[in-house]
Amino acid sequence: MPSPDPVLQVRRLGFAYPGEPALFVDWNAELPPGVTLLDGDMGCGKTTLLQLLAGELPATGDTELLLRGRRFSDDPAAYRREVCWFNPRDEAFDELTPAGLMAALRERHPGLEEARWRLHIDAFELTPHLAKPLYALSTGMRRKAGLAAALSAGCALTLLDEPTGGLDAGALDHLADALCGEPFASRCAVLMVCSRGLEDLPLAGTISLSPPARSR
Repeated sequence: MPSPDPVLQVRRLGFAYPGEPALFVDWNAELPPGVTLLDGDMGCGKTTLLQLLAGELPATGDTELLLRGRRFSDDPAAYRREVCWFNPRDEAFDELTPAGLMAALRERHPGLEEARWRLHIDAFELTPHLAKPLYALSTGMRRKAGLAAALSAGCALTLLDEPTGGLDAGALDHLADALCGEPFASRCAVLMVCSRGLEDLPLAGTISLSPPARSR
């Protein structure tokens, strides 16, 4: 069986924080449909890479990001609509309810399906908390609200940074089931940093990062 076409192609990625060694120099990768684990020690740039792939940090040099064959540089807004990346712990979301968070994400990602979102809300046992602002929710509940929106967004690429923190066993099982099902199983890609809770999840691949070399 031929390999599926990559959802995301990264070519010649470059990035360095001011005054720091380069985290990425001519870095290349391809993400197929399914879940790819992003691995590496602390300080190797995992979260930075997610921000770069989301188009939130400016890459340097001849970096080229192609999402389903379309270049980021040709239409950054269209690219970002097809990449789901946000931090539910961001204080900007504090006053929103889970439904408000979903509505805000739907403005960014028009393909977000409310019916699918409600299924995730029920499975995460968030229905009794829909009227509460995020600041009033526990870390786990807040993360569930973010995951319900992300799993419903229908984006070509979903970026998850430690999505299991604060989740109970039932929520972990539902998250694993969701990531194994459609649309991620055949059409969409997930790049995930995850240190615990999803060890048995079938992976499309693993990307391992190394810390930047330090000058002596």
